[in-house]
Amino acid sequence: MDRKPSNQELRTRKDLLLAAGRLLKQGVRPTMDEVAKEALISRATAYRYFKNVEALLLEVAVDEAVSDPAEVFARDRSTDPVARIDKAEASMHKMVFENEAELRLFLARSIGRDLSDDALPQRQNRRLPLIEAALEPARARFSDAEYEKLCIALAMIFGTESMIVARDVLRIDERTARKAKSWAVKALVQAAMRKEGHYK
Repeated sequence: MDRKPSNQELRTRKDLLLAAGRLLKQGVRPTMDEVAKEALISRATAYRYFKNVEALLLEVAVDEAVSDPAEVFARDRSTDPVARIDKAEASMHKMVFENEAELRLFLARSIGRDLSDDALPQRQNRRLPLIEAALEPARARFSDAEYEKLCIALAMIFGTESMIVARDVLRIDERTARKAKSWAVKALVQAAMRKEGHYK
C-alpha cells in the first residue's frame, strides 16, 4: 500500500508544478534543472517527484485546470452537504471533460508506473480537498468513521476515472454522465446522513 505523503512532500511537489507553470507562461519550455532552480530545490529532489521533465510538464496542465476548492465555494453560503457535494462534483466533472486529452495522457503515465517502486506517489490527490471543502460546514454531523467512508466513496466517483468509464465502457455522453454522477454523489451523502440520524 502506498504511504501517505507528508505535508512537506505535497508542498514540494506543488512548488515544482508552480515553478514549471511560471516558466511556461514566460514562453520557456524548461528543463528539469531550470524548474528545480526556479522552485529553489535541488535537481536530485526534483527527480524524486518526477522521473522526467515531460511527466512534470504534463501534470502542470492538469494542476492548473483543477479549481481551487476555496474558489469553488468562495461565494457559497450554503451549509447543505447534498447541494455542496453536487456543486463540487459539477466543477470537477466540467474540468475533466474539458481537459480529456491531457488527462488521458496523465492517467496512462500514472497507470504505467512501477508499483514496486517505493518512491513518492505519482498522483496528486486533487479530488479529496474539493470533497472536504464541500462537506466542511456539515463535518460535525458525521462520525469520524462515517466521514472517512463517505469521502472514500465520493472520491471513487469524482475525477478522470469516471470519465473513462462513461466514454469507453458505457459509451454515454457527457451530459448523461453528469446526471448519473449527480444522482450518485447526492445519494451517498444522503445515505451517510440517514445513518447519522440527520436525514429522513
